[in-house]
Amino acid sequence: MIDKTVSSLEAAVAGISDGATVMIGGFGSAGQPAELIDALIAQGARELTIVNNNAGNGEIGLAALLKARRVRKIICSFPRQADSQVFDALFRAGEIELELVPQGNLALRIQAAGAGLGAVFTPTGYGTRLAEGKETRVIDGKPYVLEYPIKAEFALIKAHRGDRWGNLIYRKAARNFGPIMAMAATTTIAQVSEIVPLGELDPETIVTPGIFTQRVVAVPQANARARAA
Repeated sequence: MIDKTVSSLEAAVAGISDGATVMIGGFGSAGQPAELIDALIAQGARELTIVNNNAGNGEIGLAALLKARRVRKIICSFPRQADSQVFDALFRAGEIELELVPQGNLALRIQAAGAGLGAVFTPTGYGTRLAEGKETRVIDGKPYVLEYPIKAEFALIKAHRGDRWGNLIYRKAARNFGPIMAMAATTTIAQVSEIVPLGELDPETIVTPGIFTQRVVAVPQANARARAA
């Protein structure tokens, strides 16, 4: 019997080792798997490479992981905003490495990994410092830059509901990077508000099929609200 559910957040993040590349879903706080991140902090893995849309907000979630000095490098699109003081301080002190990737290219490179592509050509970044040292090519009269897939050993994502096979549905904008990260990681770990019986999820609404999910843990919304309070 296929059952990808795990009983605790601690069990969900077990096996994430020092030096691993970890994708973390979310667009700011929307769709960020905050409870899984807290569990990763408690688990103790260090020297991580993190792939995320931004570099943390305030001092919770991803920012808390940075503050705990667990991240060696971050690959993201928006490293600085008004409340990214943790990343800003670490970067200015030379304590964290940054790979800046335009948001469209970030999504494209993650999608390329999920699709098993060797590389992709994109016009974004051509003629800028982001293209320095990279192969370029003119195709049909338009210049492109060669970019390589971004893949990871682990992806931490947040979905709305899931079942024991790992099928997932999302809630509104919380969908963002979760589905493509699930496809690009060797081990996808999803926190969901509710685990439902097989057959209860409408097949037409399933965004991430279970084949892309390895672990599912329930974090009821009441618990998440209590954490944020």
